[in-house]
Order: sequence, then C-alpha cells, then structure tokens
Amino acid sequence: MSSSSQPDAATDVPEISVTVARYLEAIFYIDAEGEDVRASRLAHWLGVSQPTAGATLQRIHRAGLIEMGDQRTIALTSEGRGVASAIVRRHRIAERWLTDYVGLDWAAADEEASRLEHALSDRVADRLLQLINNPTTCPHGNPIPGVDAPAHAERPLSRLAPGETARVLRISEVAEHEAPDLLRFLDVHGFKLGGRVRVTGRSVPGGTISVRVGANFTTLSLEMAEKVRVSV
Repeated sequence: MSSSSQPDAATDVPEISVTVARYLEAIFYIDAEGEDVRASRLAHWLGVSQPTAGATLQRIHRAGLIEMGDQRTIALTSEGRGVASAIVRRHRIAERWLTDYVGLDWAAADEEASRLEHALSDRVADRLLQLINNPTTCPHGNPIPGVDAPAHAERPLSRLAPGETARVLRISEVAEHEAPDLLRFLDVHGFKLGGRVRVTGRSVPGGTISVRVGANFTTLSLEMAEKVRVSV
C-alpha cells in the first residue's frame, strides 16, 4: 500500500495490554473532540473508579505514552499517539467491514469492533481495508487514521435554525462510544452519512430541535443534536 494509507506511526509499536489500549484509545477520542482529557473524564468514559484510572494513568505515564500537565490534563506523547492511532485505525476498519459487508447497524458494529481491534494485526487491517475498497472514514464519518480523508467545515446540528438544511458529516466520538442508544435512535430515524437534514422547529424551553430526515420527522434534545455534525 502507499504511505498515505499507513497509520500515523510505524507499525512496530510496543506490545501493550488491552487495558492500556483502552485508555490510549479513549484519550485519542476525547482529544479528537476538542475536550480536555482528565482522569475523571477517563474514569467516566471507561466505567472505572477515579483511583483505578489514576493508578493506570501513572503506569502509562511511566511507560512514556502520555504526558500529565500542571492542570491535571493528559496528552498522548508522540509514541503514545502512534500506538493509539493504530488501535483506532483497526477499530474503524473493522466497523466499516461490519456495517458495509456483514450488515450490522451502527451501534452493533461499534460494539463488535471494540473486540476485534485487539485481535487484528496491522497487516490484516491493511488487507481488510483494501478488500472493502479503501473507505476514508468509519460508518459514523470519523476519519480512519493514516488514510487521506477530505476535510469539511462542520458544525453541530443543534446550532441550525428552523428552515436550514445541511448534510450529515459525522457522529461525534462521544456519541459513538458513550451513547450507543443515540446511534440506534439516529439509525432508526434515517440519519445516514451524506443524508440531508432540515430543521423544522426548535423549543427553547424544552431544549429540543425538530428535524426532517428524508420522509421522517423526529425530535432530538439539543444535547443529542450537539453530537451530530453537519456541513456548514
């Protein structure tokens, strides 16, 4: 394959445990959404206690995979980002195969890919990417690391005014990994990548937004709509 289809770092990354992989992947996702990464946020994301998260993060820090800032923020080192990118790459390739070829819905594919990402080697992931015609994003529109994906200006669906129309670009990482029910809701109501969404109304007191997706009309909370990113 060409160099553009390789992960961000070399594939000879160090051997790491599944637990460490989960932490690095979570840090990658939270950072990708522009959030500060802290131990409390990771504990919530991973469903562990804060003392457990803190102890694990100290081990990862000693391994040279993360940096811990003065404000208790956490960032991947260059080596850590290479490892995390390879994990995310395998996850998103597996997701794409599971939706496009196996026929699973968004939420089920994400759940199964979380298991497969630890079993796939980078070599098999690269071959699988070729077999599924080299997509540039996962089924939810988030870019596959190492693959040249076109950049798009985006904004949350929650910020559109009544009468505005846009196309669905991606579903935020937070929804993908913390709100599987939202993924199922969006799938059932016709949300698809590239699909057109028209805002038909807003309820400020209720904090909701009403939209038309194809022939479907539905209402989302503004919190949910914040996680749907659309074209500007």
